[in-house]
Amino acid sequence: MSVRKAVMALKALEGAEVIEDAPLSQCTTYRIGGPADILLTVHTYAALVGSLRALAQEEVPWVVLGKGSNILAADTGYRGCVVRLGREFSKISVDGDVITAGSAVMLTKLVNETLSRELSGLECCAGIPGTVGGAISMDAGSRHQWIGRVVRDVVAYRPGSGMVRYLGSDIEWGYRWCSIPRNEIILEATLQLTPSTKQAVADEMNRRMARRRATQPIGKPCCGSVFKNPGDRSVGALLDSCGLKGLRVGGALVSQKHANFVVNDNRATAIDVVQVMNHMHDAVQERYGIDLVPEVKFLGFEG
Repeated sequence: MSVRKAVMALKALEGAEVIEDAPLSQCTTYRIGGPADILLTVHTYAALVGSLRALAQEEVPWVVLGKGSNILAADTGYRGCVVRLGREFSKISVDGDVITAGSAVMLTKLVNETLSRELSGLECCAGIPGTVGGAISMDAGSRHQWIGRVVRDVVAYRPGSGMVRYLGSDIEWGYRWCSIPRNEIILEATLQLTPSTKQAVADEMNRRMARRRATQPIGKPCCGSVFKNPGDRSVGALLDSCGLKGLRVGGALVSQKHANFVVNDNRATAIDVVQVMNHMHDAVQERYGIDLVPEVKFLGFEG
């Protein structure tokens, strides 16, 4: 792997911005993480294709990162290139009740666009941080409703092959998961929404936002839920019954509002968070025999 040669090649590309040794603590909502060898922002499709070709030639691993809202980055950082999508992937277009959004569009911006257009279907995403690409990849939403229900099609880039288009009906949608291959990069999604009224859409969004404010920590850096719900059971309730609210390791703290949220309370490290998650996992397994599965994604950890 030659990071130096890769950096030189990337800096020569039009439409690409390169930062070396970029702290991942500034790229994630957890505000945790050491430096990535390269932080790359590509503003055009041509820059994306050229960048991935250059990284492959120098055998530099890469990962796509949106706003880092469900990421725990290692204290040692990431030995490779973190790729972010820029201007060309940050546009929204509307045609009647159909909206097409680039994968770099903030989900909150897209939700607000549906409100202003009096379109229903994305109320379940109100208050969820992150980008459209991340929301599609994770099938974001509430426990009973999710974005995949309104996806008409998705355009992705398959490294080495080119663009591919998936019909929403051909994609398998699951709990915090979809069947689009992990090695493909989501570029844009087209959503089929339903005409409504601004008042009706706003009322539903406000209801969901009020519930989030009442049950989830606001104002402290975190990544959202750290574990997936096991089947029909609430992982928050399981953790709460184990008396885990308020559990602390270093700067990492299990929220008093919701036991499935671990917040960065005071300069937490990634190891602090991992140790808290291990305590949470082991407590539920010991009491209920349930093997909790992380919802947070780990970046830069060995193994």
